This record gives sequence, C-alpha cells and structure tokens, in this order.
Amino acid sequence: MSTLDSKIPPGPIEKKWTDHKSHIRIVAPANKRRIDVIVVGTGLAGGAAAASLAEMGYNVKAFCFQDSARRAHSIAAQGGINAAKNYQNDGDSTFRLFYDTVKGGDYRAREANVYRLAEVSANIIDQCVAQGVPFARDYGGLLDNRSFGGVQVSRTFYARGQTGQQLLLGAYSALMRQVGKGAVQMFDRHEMLDVVVVDGKARGIIARNLITGELERHGAHAVLLCTGGYGNVFFLSTNAMGSNVTAAWKAHKRGAYFGNPCFTQIHPTCIPVSGTHQSKLTLMSESLRNDGRIWVPKSLEDAKAIRDGKKKGSDIAEGDRDYFLERRYPAFGNLVPRDVASRAAKERCDAGFGVNKTGEAVYLDFGAAIQRYGKLEANIHKIENASPEKIRELGTKVVSDKYGNLFEMYENIVGEDPYMHAMKIYPAVHYTMGGLWVDYNLQTTVPGLFALGEANFSDHGANRLGASALMQGLADGYFVIPYTVGDYLADDIRTGAIDTKSAAFEEAETAVKGRIDHFLNNKGTKPVDDFHRRLGKVMWDKCGMARNATGLLEAIAEIRRIREEFWRDVRVPGTANEFNQELEKAGRVADFLELGELMCVDALNRNESCGGHFREEYQEADGEAKRDDVNFRNVFAWEWNGDPSTSPLHKEQLEFEVVKLTQRSYK
Repeated sequence: MSTLDSKIPPGPIEKKWTDHKSHIRIVAPANKRRIDVIVVGTGLAGGAAAASLAEMGYNVKAFCFQDSARRAHSIAAQGGINAAKNYQNDGDSTFRLFYDTVKGGDYRAREANVYRLAEVSANIIDQCVAQGVPFARDYGGLLDNRSFGGVQVSRTFYARGQTGQQLLLGAYSALMRQVGKGAVQMFDRHEMLDVVVVDGKARGIIARNLITGELERHGAHAVLLCTGGYGNVFFLSTNAMGSNVTAAWKAHKRGAYFGNPCFTQIHPTCIPVSGTHQSKLTLMSESLRNDGRIWVPKSLEDAKAIRDGKKKGSDIAEGDRDYFLERRYPAFGNLVPRDVASRAAKERCDAGFGVNKTGEAVYLDFGAAIQRYGKLEANIHKIENASPEKIRELGTKVVSDKYGNLFEMYENIVGEDPYMHAMKIYPAVHYTMGGLWVDYNLQTTVPGLFALGEANFSDHGANRLGASALMQGLADGYFVIPYTVGDYLADDIRTGAIDTKSAAFEEAETAVKGRIDHFLNNKGTKPVDDFHRRLGKVMWDKCGMARNATGLLEAIAEIRRIREEFWRDVRVPGTANEFNQELEKAGRVADFLELGELMCVDALNRNESCGGHFREEYQEADGEAKRDDVNFRNVFAWEWNGDPSTSPLHKEQLEFEVVKLTQRSYK
C-alpha cells in the first residue's frame, strides 16, 4: 500500500487556489493549436470543459452516447445550484459554504478541493446568468434563493424544478458555439469503450459508433472523463437508464485508481418502488423539503389502516402525526442532510409506520404550506374573511409557482393530486460520491487522464449536500480544468499528433472487439436485464442504506456467482454492425458486475459509519453514524489487478487544518 500524493498547494487555504493558478505552467496561444483534447461526456462538467478549452484554442473532440449533447443526465437535476453570494443577507460566506460541505460529507472530503469549490461558486452564477439561464427572481428582480438540506442559510439558486435543464442549455449553447466555429468536433451516438495508454500516458480512446457499430480510434494529448456516476449498479435508481460506469471502469482497468466506491447517496424524497415492472425511479426534488413536512402516523394502528386502504393521510388528525425529522433534529427539521433524512425514514418504515401497500413510504405534506401561503396572500391582497376554499386556492397558486412541474410529474406517475393528498416518498439511490481518484489538478493516477464532476471522488466526502452536484460539475468544467490541464499539457507542445496506428491502439481495439464478439456469439439463455436486476437486488439489500460485515461477505459471493453465470449464459441478440441496445447494455452490466463487488469490498474494509456509508456495527446509541477518525480519516483508492476482491488498497490521509473534526449533529 502506498500513500497518494494529492498535490495540494502549500499556504493558507484561502490563498491556495489563487497562488496555484499563478504558479502552474501554461500553454501559449500559438501552441494550443497543436494540442488535441478528448472530452467524454457532455453534461455540465463535460459541456463546460469542452466549450472552455475550445475557446482557449485547444482542438477538442467531444463524445456522448446520447443523440444530442443536450440530453446528458445533468438535465434531470431539479432543485438548484449552490453559491455563496449571500443574496439573502443571512450570514452566508465562502467559508460557511466550505464548512457546510465538509461537515455534510461527514469529514471525508479533501479540505483544499472543497474550499476551491466554494470559492469559485459565485463565478458560476455570473457565468450562467450571462448565458441567459432563467434563474428565479424575487419581487425586486434580484436572483432568488431557497434552502437545501444540511445548511441554515438560503444559497440555492434555481429555475423552478428544472434547474439542471436550464444550466445544461447554457453549457450546451457555449459548446455548440464552438462546434459552429470548428473548434470542437462533436461525436454523438458514440460510446467510449476503452482508454488507450501509450508509454504510461493517456493518449486516446476507442469509441463505438452506436448507429453503425464501427469501432473508431481517436488520439489526443489528454483525455477528460466527464461521464457521471454509477448509481445504476443498483438497477433501480434515479439515474437515466443509460447512465453507466463503463468509461470510468475502463480507465480504472488501465491504471486509474478508484476512490471510495462504496460512498453512495440515498436520496430521501423519491417516488416509492411500485413493483418489479419498474426499470427506474423518479426523484422528487429536495427543494420540496423547504415547504413540505415529512411525517408518519404516531400509531401503528393508523399506519396499518392506511396501508389496508381503510384510511387516508388526511384522516389522521394533526396531533396523531409524527413529524419525525422535526422531532429528532429540531435545529434543521425537514432540511437535514440526505443521508440523515433517508435513514430516519427507513427507521420509521422498518418499525411498521410506512404508509403505502409495501410499508416503504412516508408522507411529504404541503397542507400546512398551502394554508400559510394562502393566508399571507389574503393579507397582501386585503381579502377580508377569506373562506377556507379561497385560502387554499391562493396558497395552491403560490406552491404551484414554486414547484408546479414537480407536482405535475408526481401526479402523472402516481395518479394522485399532491395538492389534495400528501405525496408518498421513500429513499432511493441517487448520486455516487465515489469515483476515480484525482489529485488537486483533477488528474487521475494515469498521467494525461482527468476526471471531472460526478466521475471523480473529490468534493463531497461520504455524503453530498443537495444542490452541490451542479456546482461541482460547472466549477470543474469552467473554472478548474482550464487552468490545471495546461500544467500537464505544457510538456506536449512538441509531441505532434498522436499516432492511432500504434501497437497500444491496436491492442485496445482488439480487446474491445473480442468482448463484443463474445457477447454476440455466446448464445446463452437469459437477457441482460435479468442479471442486472439480480445484481441490483443484492446491492440494495446488502450494500444499500445499511450494511454489515455478514451481508457484505454474502453479497461478494453472490455477485461473483452472478458474474460467472452472466459470462456463461447471457444472450445478446442482433449483430455488431447495427444499432444494438442489448449489446450496449451487456457491456455496461459486465462492468457493473465488477464494480458492485469492489463496492462491497470497499464497504467491508471501512469499519466505521460515515455519511451514506452506514455500517450497522458502528453506530451511536441514538442510531446516528459513528465515525472512526483514528483509523479511517482517509480516502480509499483501489488499484485494479484483475480481481475486485484482491485489489491493492492505497490510502490518502485527510488532514483537517481549518475545520475541526467533530461528530456531526443536526439537533
């Protein structure tokens, strides 16, 4: 085991990034024209990076497996993006955003990276406003803010419940401007299937044209992976169906260490599972917890009556409701961090208080908010003696203006009006804090290979605060990588074009082709989804919201059996030289089957509870997570050796020089 060098700059934390930018090497404008950069993924991190690097003069190739760059999964983010602008004059600052993020991640994130993220956050908002992103505004015309979990200030900028879509359209417009200028070559419907490493450096990728099936070689002086997270290892998650780990996993197999793979975020406000027919889950934005109150009945009899269809939530009197987050965490109430809220909901449901047929749901109720807003509106408009119906009408209008599209989405899926009946929600897999290990420059352990956004591990520790994913993606793409990639590329100005006919490219393409041929010639009996669903159940049951050593050991053995059967008995119809989505899925599930085992190995080796990693053996008397800062104040970074269960483990020791290590409390 080796100690990893994070390349954190020296000096006070508030000066590290400024001083680092002033001293790292840069590439002269005339030399940038000689340098090729590949960007894989066109979400917020990838779109921002590709547009920025092209604007600077580099030759950029951008790849996405969707039919358009604007369909990247960043589009699905709903609630908002954090920035320390203190528009609400409620005490926010760069330091407070930094502190909240470190604490929210349960002290398992790198201080220097988090401070940089907080430092550049204000620039992100200015950039996006300049691009025309239609952020919500208050009555005076200034940008509005709302609160998210784990903080006591309002710092989240938003565009109703479509913030990710609007931000992505901003990045997409910047990207397509560069495509129009010829500075970016856009390759949609292309999937990266391997990284090519030449003399120890990342020098290109092997990509498959998903329409024709053709394998293509693309060379570059640097490769940026901006390919999102791996939540679909659980089969059911809030991720898009196509979201996968393949690009990051191929990089891992080529020498990039994988950091903290077991750190998975479970989002507390998702539409519950309704049956085995489902292929994905739907998120209800965390912003709903600004006004929605989460509760279950106080009595088991009432909960059972609701499950049996004999009562509705509206039949339960106010005094008979348990607003359990407000009861357990009075300082933060319904806006505790996601990991805390998720475990609390699970605990209530496990105790028998769940409110849907499966017993795995709690209420998210807007009744009080509608009444409060209705009365305020009646006062503002001087409506005396307003009837209850009028108050409800006025309050519903305010809630609709803030969250309308989310309510429409819920009603379309569930078939119930959430203005009249409380939403039913339950935790579900959402985000992955783990990812490729990167240093301060966002470079992996493979020189020339960088990872941005959710594809890396760096900024969120063991739990991501809501509205910070969009912040990190845009920070990495617009304000970090344009500086740090130059420090690496300064050595490449005389390299010349990368030769894609070299032995390394030949070997990589042959390996990809051999894998495809195996799938198509295997002639097994079971479809890909059968294996994916079985893997997901093992992961959710034994490496999900709660883990223990016995379950993790069982999961490792079960995953190995599923993987062995997959390679022996999977059936993939069609051919290689056509649009073949079953073939695409087969490759992605093969990678999930290896990643899933590594996640369980990672969780088994981390003998503590922190953030989204909850080991049942390590908890406080009140059921809260119990960290071990003596033995596990570090990043786990795994090296590939061909077998996830015996992968060599490397560690990066985390130092907390600014934020004092303390047990998290939101009470």
